[in-house]
Amino acid sequence: MGALRELTVTQQVGLLFVLLFGVLAIVTAIAFGRTLGERSDAQLAAHVQFKRDLRAVWAGALLFWVSWASGAFVSTLLFGVISFLALREFVTLTHTRRADHRSLLLAFFVVLPLQYVIVATRHFDLFTVFIPVYVFLAIPVVSAFGNDPHRFLERTAKIQWGITVCVYGMSHAPALLLLDLPAYRDRGAFLVLYLVLVVAVAQIAQEAASRRLRRRPVARAISRSFSWRAWIVGALSAGVVGAALYWITPFKPVPALLMGFVAGASGTLGEFVMKALKRDAGVRSWGGQSSVTGAVGLLDRVAPLCFAAPVFFHSVRWYFGL
Repeated sequence: MGALRELTVTQQVGLLFVLLFGVLAIVTAIAFGRTLGERSDAQLAAHVQFKRDLRAVWAGALLFWVSWASGAFVSTLLFGVISFLALREFVTLTHTRRADHRSLLLAFFVVLPLQYVIVATRHFDLFTVFIPVYVFLAIPVVSAFGNDPHRFLERTAKIQWGITVCVYGMSHAPALLLLDLPAYRDRGAFLVLYLVLVVAVAQIAQEAASRRLRRRPVARAISRSFSWRAWIVGALSAGVVGAALYWITPFKPVPALLMGFVAGASGTLGEFVMKALKRDAGVRSWGGQSSVTGAVGLLDRVAPLCFAAPVFFHSVRWYFGL
């Protein structure tokens, strides 16, 4: 630990990416080697899904590296593009009418860029209330000028929810890069990596626990795999990994464990909520109708992060009294 702390910030982050891409390369090589033998149909289907997930991890790691190497401005811009694409997927698979076009234009071309401009300029007090207060009041007003009362509350709520998840939630990830924490200057990339890792571990551990433990679904009509026992296993696993990674964060081991638990628990609950939204939309995944809508399943990948990022961001601010 002492040798690592003696490295410069650039060297520490560079070592981080060497380890990250090294692990991914090893996993990819192992996955390729396992494809050489004969496999059953079930194993083949599982392998195809694993390859999709692995490609998503590679894409996320590359995006993470490019965003760090390019500086805070480009990082914020890249996360803004992800928000735009995720919001597009959300809107294409939800019911809207012609009268909602003004509100959608406001969401895509005013609210989204303004939110990320506020992040980039580090106006965090305004950043935390801009969408929940001002935008939430503006959206129904703009929609009302469309002169269409049919299912007005439902349509407005869907637009507000899409903005909350895809813009407000996601924008907290680049905000972590810009936090000015005591004795942690220019190390925001570690916090983002920490958040992504604990959320991913929580998802994987919960899914594994739901397969091995006796299933007692909390809401069978939404998810047959989500149970409180599996959720606890996922959140605790995230906490343990978070504590093991305390050395890349500004936290001591116990606070790092609690932060990992909170972030992992929030991410898995967010995934559960998004399953309910997919059930309501009548799709199995946000990318399930890509040939019709242009959706490619990005929202499936980033939804847990959209829920975990704001909870984690404000927990960090509260911990340091910012």
